[in-house]
Amino acid sequence: MEQRRTIAEGVLRALRDAHRVAICAHVNPDGDTIGSALALAHGLMQLGKRVWVYCQDKVPDVLHLLPGWELVTPPESAAGKRFDLLVPVDVSDETRLGRCAALLEQCDHSAQIDHHGTNPGYCEQNEIDGTASATALMIAAVLRELGVTMNREIAICLYVGTATDTGNFAYSNTTAEAFRVVSELMEQHLPLSSIGRVLFRVKQPCQVLLLTRALNSYRFHHGGEITSMALSRKDFEDSGALPEHADTIVNFGIEVAGVKMAVLGREAGEGRVKISLRALEPWSVAGVASRFGGGGHAQAAGCTLDGPLDEAVRRVVDAMEAELEGRT
Repeated sequence: MEQRRTIAEGVLRALRDAHRVAICAHVNPDGDTIGSALALAHGLMQLGKRVWVYCQDKVPDVLHLLPGWELVTPPESAAGKRFDLLVPVDVSDETRLGRCAALLEQCDHSAQIDHHGTNPGYCEQNEIDGTASATALMIAAVLRELGVTMNREIAICLYVGTATDTGNFAYSNTTAEAFRVVSELMEQHLPLSSIGRVLFRVKQPCQVLLLTRALNSYRFHHGGEITSMALSRKDFEDSGALPEHADTIVNFGIEVAGVKMAVLGREAGEGRVKISLRALEPWSVAGVASRFGGGGHAQAAGCTLDGPLDEAVRRVVDAMEAELEGRT
C-alpha cells in the first residue's frame, strides 16, 4: 500500500493561521496552476477564510470548465488590499509570478506549494516535491490535512490539474499516486467524458490555422533526433490565435519516430522569443532550459530568449545537440 503524501507542518500552519489569503498562479497559466489555485481557494473558503486568486494573464478559454475560474483576477485588482498570506501554487520561481510578485509586499507571510524540482524555495515556507506528477496532487494532500471536505467543484479542479500535467495520464511523470488520488476524486461523479473532450480533443479554428503555420516551419536536426518549429507574431495575427493556442503545438514535434527532443519558438513581443521544450525519456531538456535562464521538468521545460526568432531557435537546437552528445 502506497504511503499517503505528507505536507510540511510550516505550510499547513501558515494556511491554518491565515484569515486573508492571496493565491497566485504562474504567468501563461495552464491547467495545473489554475486547477490547483482554485481547488485550494474552494477548500480555504470552506474553512471560512477570505480568499483571492490572482494571475498576471487571463485564464485560457479551455479552462473555463473549472468551477470558479471567474474568481481569477489580475494582480492590479489587489491595489490597497492587505493579506495575511501569499500562496503561489505551481510557480517554479519568483519570475514566474510575473506582476503578481508585487503582492509579496502586501502580504505578512508567504508559503508556496510546487512540484518543480528546480524551485529555489523563494517563500518563507516551501512545500516542493519534484517527484509529484502535478501540483494538484500536493494540493489534494494539503486539503486533506486541513480537514476540507471533498466536493465536486474541488474534485474537478484537482482532476484537471492532474490530467493536464500528465498528458491525460500518458506522460512518463504519471505515478501510482496520480491514479490513486483520481480514483478518490471519481467518487464525486466527475464528468470525465466532457472534461476530456474539452481539454484534449476539441480545437478552435484559430488553433488549427496556427498549427498549419507551425508545421510549415517543421525542421529536423541532428540526424532526425531533434525537431524545431517556429511561430512569428504574424502567424498569430493571420490565424487570429492567442498565445494560449500554441501551448500544445510543441508536442507535435516529439511525436515523430526517431525524435528525442523538440523545440517550439514563438515571438512574444519586445524582441523576446518564448521557447517550449520536450524530450522523451531518458533524455532531458531541463538542462537546456537552465542554460538560458529557464527551468521546468526533465521532459517538459521552457525559457525565454532574445530574438530574432530563427536565431533563438537555432541557439536552442545547438544546446539540444550538445545535450544529446554529452557536451557541456
